[in-house]
Amino acid sequence: MSHPAQHPAAVETEALRRTFKASKRAAAEGPAEIEALAGVDLRIERGEVFGLLGPNGAGKTTCIKILTTLLYPTGGVARVAGFDVVREAQEVRRRIALVSGGEASGYGILTVRECLWLFSQLYGVPSRDAWPRVDRLIDIVDLKPQRHTRINRLSTGQRQRMNFARGFVSDPDVLFLDEPTLGMDVTAARSLRGFVAEWVRERAGRTVLLTTHYMAEAEELCDRVAIIDRGRVLACDSVPALRRQVQGGQHVELELRRADPRLLEGDALAGLKPAWGAEHPDRGTRTVKFRLPTDTPLVRVLRALEERGVQVEGVATRETSLEDVFIAVVGRALDERTP
Repeated sequence: MSHPAQHPAAVETEALRRTFKASKRAAAEGPAEIEALAGVDLRIERGEVFGLLGPNGAGKTTCIKILTTLLYPTGGVARVAGFDVVREAQEVRRRIALVSGGEASGYGILTVRECLWLFSQLYGVPSRDAWPRVDRLIDIVDLKPQRHTRINRLSTGQRQRMNFARGFVSDPDVLFLDEPTLGMDVTAARSLRGFVAEWVRERAGRTVLLTTHYMAEAEELCDRVAIIDRGRVLACDSVPALRRQVQGGQHVELELRRADPRLLEGDALAGLKPAWGAEHPDRGTRTVKFRLPTDTPLVRVLRALEERGVQVEGVATRETSLEDVFIAVVGRALDERTP
């Protein structure tokens, strides 16, 4: 059996790369290869809850798949719990678990309790430990009334909670949570976030790598976050440290009618670098977010918009949030499409 280096990081990557061949149609119009990861360097310490944030297509899922031995890298090195994910994949698999939001896993003819026990056995958990752990997890994800219900009779939300519990049955050293609360109701998501924080504290060395589109989730749970876009890590630090990097001026969110992006250019609006957010077709408006320089009064911006015929339906200002950091680093909001 291979042995990791003394006191290894939970996760470590060096110049990690992954390219994919483009489809024939895409290759005819552009590059023959798509670079999903372009040299990612990460180090996640044991005991951390680490967030990986980025827009769709940024490389998050590709990175997770490599770290969980589901995909080979094109170049570079990745180690989990001190073991190389390519040369020592089996050692990695013994020590990890993966939960993906919206995953439709499980065997429909099994009950919730039977399915969780089955997964514990696949990891070699002794039955004397497995059954109490399964029952505790069923309580935690609020599925006790459904514990003897077949999986094919569960609702989508109930199945998602069961999948979440499945990630903990083997008591992994490193747990990968890929959008774990996607589609869950607010109450369930809040409860499961609380359990993740408690689970990490219960035993020294437990580590979580979380990808999420919910900034509040990352802000609540993560000791550090990395912001990734187009296959590159653009920033990596604790949330307070990242906030300090973009401090200065108010963070403003406007809801605009007649929100043509060209109307926010020039004169009093120059230099705002607005990030366009969600559209609201029912109201005929669109959200725009920007950081207001300390020497620019907000009233000046509002007056300039009024002169351009833009109707401001709502104004909100707030302290620096993780979403503000994301916009400052990436140049656009998380829900804004990649150009």
